[in-house]
Amino acid sequence: MVHSVAMLALDGVVGFDLGVPPQVFGAARDAGNGFLYSVTTCGDGPGPVRPERGGFHVVPDHDLGPLATADTVLVPGVSGGSTMTDGRVSPAVAEALRAAHARGARIISICTGASVLAAAGLLDGRTAASHWAWAKRLRRLYPRVDWDFDVLFVDDGDVLTSAGVAAGVDLCLHVIRQDHGSLVANQAARRCVVAPWRDGGQAQYIEQPVPAAVGAGTEPTRAWALSRLAEQVSLEQLAGHARMSVRTFTRRFRDETGLSPRQWLLQQRVAHARLLLESTDLSVDLVARRSGLGSATALRQHLQAAIGVPPSAYRRTFRQT
Repeated sequence: MVHSVAMLALDGVVGFDLGVPPQVFGAARDAGNGFLYSVTTCGDGPGPVRPERGGFHVVPDHDLGPLATADTVLVPGVSGGSTMTDGRVSPAVAEALRAAHARGARIISICTGASVLAAAGLLDGRTAASHWAWAKRLRRLYPRVDWDFDVLFVDDGDVLTSAGVAAGVDLCLHVIRQDHGSLVANQAARRCVVAPWRDGGQAQYIEQPVPAAVGAGTEPTRAWALSRLAEQVSLEQLAGHARMSVRTFTRRFRDETGLSPRQWLLQQRVAHARLLLESTDLSVDLVARRSGLGSATALRQHLQAAIGVPPSAYRRTFRQT
């Protein structure tokens, strides 16, 4: 069954947010290369929609009708509309969103699309994410929402919200991972040439100065390390591969990733262990060794710290899905 996604484009829509869902969901395929999702674009009325910037218009193929039957309803970011200025949304949009939620549709927003959900009352009493730059305004307009501007996305079950721009990619991949597992999500990420996984709890990049690029950077060494996760690669080996001193490599690595080499390696090993738990029948001991975490005890400790569940429960959840 192809999962239907109805995307609601309102005046002031953020162009990037509007383009991400069809691209990412369209990259999710089954074993026969068949599409797993269909994405339909809807508008509040028959006319064109003007994006926030870019000098072009978008003409949705549909009115609000598909929101009544879609499996998932998705609201991209908006800029300058009534939901971002005085906390109002058109009655027709509010009614369509509330009806979709009431019948059990999954509701998603990207960036300031959360303001549309909040104006419709769907975020009252919930934790929700949005772009950190709008924190003050959104808290003032929607005080009943428990805003979290420090994370990439929030999965609150039937309502999911994300921070801005690239965090929308992360949320779409997270949805694919939840629906179809890591193998499909990782393949979709490869088709889109994006990182396959960034956990929703990862901090947003908030006004972090970007250093001037000098030399080749650490990306080739990161790729080299990813192919050797099962090995105990030392900091000296990493720096040697990058042809830098340990001190220079460590500084450059943190500038480029926001993490120390050891923190980054641990994060990648836990991510690889999760993939193995989801997609293989390997024992917990073997998963720990192949991901470079060493022992089942270490894997349990790190997985518990990262996502709050032991390996057996994590595997069982995905097998049930």
